[in-house]
Amino acid sequence: MGFGRAFPFTPHTGRSYDGVVKFNLHGAFDAWKETVMARHKVNIQVLSGFLQGDHTILLDESYTRLRKIPLNQTITLRYGASRSSVTVVPVKLSKGMQIGPGLSERLQLRSGTPLCIRYKASTRTLSVGPLVGVMVSTVYPRSTSRLFGSMTKFCRELTSACRQYGAFVYFFTPSGLGNSTGTVNGWSYDNGWQRGTFPSPDVVYNRLTSRKYENQDNVQQFMREVKSRYGGQVFNEKYLNKTEVFDALKADSLLESYLPESYLFKNYQMLKSMCARHKVVFLKPIVGSLGKGIIRIAGEQGKYTCHHSNVNGTIKKSYPNLSSLFKTISGKLKRARFQIQQGVNLLTVSGSPVDFRALVQRDDKGDWKITSIVGRIAGSQHFVSNLARGGSLGTVGSVLGKSNLSSGSYAAVHQRLRKASLDLAKGVETHIPGHFAELGIDLGVDTGGKVWLIEVNSKPSKDDNSALDNNKVRPSVRELVKYARFLAKY
Repeated sequence: MGFGRAFPFTPHTGRSYDGVVKFNLHGAFDAWKETVMARHKVNIQVLSGFLQGDHTILLDESYTRLRKIPLNQTITLRYGASRSSVTVVPVKLSKGMQIGPGLSERLQLRSGTPLCIRYKASTRTLSVGPLVGVMVSTVYPRSTSRLFGSMTKFCRELTSACRQYGAFVYFFTPSGLGNSTGTVNGWSYDNGWQRGTFPSPDVVYNRLTSRKYENQDNVQQFMREVKSRYGGQVFNEKYLNKTEVFDALKADSLLESYLPESYLFKNYQMLKSMCARHKVVFLKPIVGSLGKGIIRIAGEQGKYTCHHSNVNGTIKKSYPNLSSLFKTISGKLKRARFQIQQGVNLLTVSGSPVDFRALVQRDDKGDWKITSIVGRIAGSQHFVSNLARGGSLGTVGSVLGKSNLSSGSYAAVHQRLRKASLDLAKGVETHIPGHFAELGIDLGVDTGGKVWLIEVNSKPSKDDNSALDNNKVRPSVRELVKYARFLAKY
């Protein structure tokens, strides 16, 4: 049973849902435990004066004994999509592997790279890795200090975490995908950013921030071939839009209680009906981010107030009736698709709305876990809490302590936030096709302590200011590497 196969049941329940084919991580892990021995790292050394022949590798004898690697026989050395026939000679190298420059060039194996090692006797294949490729939207070659813009710090952190856990990572844009899906042109970090050509990776982490890029033919072909041709894995392979998420999750009776009333916006009659049931409604672009384009409509005694945000703050206008308000915003509603959603009486701090961002990731066994939950307070001139809109961060406890929570203890609300985060992550896994390994789940809490889903983001921010702590390598970054290692069976 191969790890890359899809199964008609979910890893958490084993049940089938409307024919949606899901990724059986737990079954894969059981098979993986049976076939892979204890993890060990090997330090790759490329010697220019290597005298053993271009197809010979010198490997620490402890590895050859432990892994039962055949000696002085032809086997396959694999690194990502690259493969070469080699002969293994055991020597005392202190957990090292020595190769010549010819083999290094063929496989694009870099000297000084610490990698995990495994041997599969059935295919006579010695693999080193995992090789991780991170697909990003933009690179700025003229800016060596901020090559990937606001994501540069994250890319450096990911490189450090890979070295710690025995993996190699490179970063590439869709333009780095050439005619051959077996190689990729990208960037890696070693005392500075360096261009290079790399094998197609064992694991692709999709960080594309543009749906236009994500849907390009070469990107889709690349992701297909990574999985089908090279046996690799791709996670966070697509954006989630608001309509897709709410329509999928509302079919699950266990998740209904988290969901405000929400629909794909169609016409004025839908707006009129929603405003008749709720004092406040929101219109949100279904593919929006950072709070851009959100419209807030509040009604009282037949009159309506409309708020919408821009970079300078919130624009507020009043209307004598809903019809006149709709005429004003109808042009904007025609230019993009919107989700119409029930407004919730969220907690506030000094009059500013509060929400909570949970980062939920898969761990080194493929299980969902909560890496962090932070509170976000909207800026004084905004009704959305995004940092890009002037919002501020705080711990869950500190934000709840400053809020107007009227009932329920802080500890109880914190526990509800944790439960909702895991429930919703498993709901996305169960009901939405695709392979996701980290989700940014935005939650609201009303004054009575009830938790509500605001949105789910499959590309949570990795900007320089996205975390509360300033540790060199954040736990969230380490989790990504550990999960990539699990996916690649190292």
